[in-house]
Formats: sequence, C-alpha cells, structure tokens
Amino acid sequence: MNRLISVLLILFILFFTACSTRGKRVYNGDKYSPPKSYSDDKNAHSSVMDNKTYSHPTMRPYVIRGIRYYPTVVSVGDEFDGRASWYGPDFHGKHTSNGEIYNMYDMTAAHKTLPMNTIVKVTNIDNDMSTVVRINDRGPFIDTRIIDLSKSAASKINMIGTGTARVNIEILGFESKGKKKIPTKKELKKSPQIAPVDGFALQIASFSKVEGALKVQEDNDNIDGYKTIIKDMENKDGRIFKVWLKGFKSEQEARDYKAQGHFENAFIVRED
Repeated sequence: MNRLISVLLILFILFFTACSTRGKRVYNGDKYSPPKSYSDDKNAHSSVMDNKTYSHPTMRPYVIRGIRYYPTVVSVGDEFDGRASWYGPDFHGKHTSNGEIYNMYDMTAAHKTLPMNTIVKVTNIDNDMSTVVRINDRGPFIDTRIIDLSKSAASKINMIGTGTARVNIEILGFESKGKKKIPTKKELKKSPQIAPVDGFALQIASFSKVEGALKVQEDNDNIDGYKTIIKDMENKDGRIFKVWLKGFKSEQEARDYKAQGHFENAFIVRED
C-alpha cells in the first residue's frame, strides 16, 4: 500500500512540474547555430553602415528613465573610454533591442547609442586583454557604464569575477550580411546623421525638411575647423532637422565664435 502511494505521489509531482514549464521559452544551445566570432582586422568589415541602417527604428532618439538618448553615426577608428559591465542568465533567451534572441555565449554587446551591427574591439585597460563584439542591444542604462558585454565576451577579457572593468572601445567597422552595395557619399548624405554633442554647440539652422538641413551642413562643414551635424528631432509640430556646429572646447569658445556674427540668429545649445 505504501509503495502504491509513493508511486502515485511521484506521478503527481511529475505531472504538475510539466504543467509549470508549459508555454515558457526553454533555451537549448544545441538548437542554435554556433556562436559567431569577429575579426579584429578592420578590412574584414564594411567601412560604412548599410544605408538602410540610417532609417532603422533603432537609430531614432529614445527615452529611458527620463533620459533622452541619441543614437550616433560613428566612423572606423573612433575610440571611447569607459567602464564595461556584462549581462547573462537573466536575459538569456530574451529579445534584444534589434529583435534578435540574446545568447550569452555569442560575441555581442549592448550600447546606448552605437548603431546596431557595429563591430567594436573592447580592451580591458587593466590587463590589456581584448575581444571583438557586435552591437545588437541597447544599454547599460547606468551613467557610469559605457557597454554591456555578453558573458562570453566578458570572460575573454577576464572581468566575470569583478563584474565591471575599465575599457577602451575602438570602432572596427560594420557587419555586412551577404553582398550588399556600399552606399556612396552622396547616398549617405541623403540620410540625417544623428550624433551627440560633446559639451557646447551652436544651432545655426532648423528645417522641417531634411533637404534644407543637408544643404546648410554641406556648405558649412569644417568651417574654421568645426563640424556640422544634423539632429533629427520631434516637437509638437512633428519632425524637425536642426543643424548644429560642434567642436567647441568650452562654452566661452562657443560664445566667442557666436559673437563673430557668422550665423544670424545662431544660439548656444548643450545636450543634457
């Protein structure tokens, strides 16, 4: 009798255990393609983004916890320093910002503003170990952190135990899936370049249509050593394209340049 009760109890537990897992995502590494690695050779990657990336939803400004982030167009060779963190089991098998399924064993990472499919080299400043990853997610949304690495990528630079590390990020290029036509400079100029302002800038023009902004950008880019960018933004009247002149080392430098009167109605701006 006791043996019969034991058997029934085991069957009861197995039945409800099966029911409790029904409908949940169960990750099985064997069903996924092997994690892809990326070369640290810049020639192995496209030197420019695919032109479709410029208009992709992940390149639009977005707000997290009251802070607005502006995805930015970057160039091969650009470098950034900051603190890296990593994310793993809690997000394993869930969707990333670009719609992929996060696999903590892939060589990927999250960044707040870099374009999706940007290939970056991440070097641990403390031990000089490096790894190469592809951006496929947004984050980390902590001011003191610049990039969130997958578990495998973090292990490559020996930061699993510490949780974070001081790193240098270098832009190597952009992933090109299949044979894609690399857009010409003329084609690239048809898309607004969204970039953050480092400190202070001058807003020199504003348009409801991108064509006007592109003309002002082309006419004034690199004037007196300063660079023009187009900010693709939204206001109560809809989409607006603002042309900003950037590269000033201080607010005073921006004020001195504005006082020279090169641009009528120009004013100083600063990104929050």
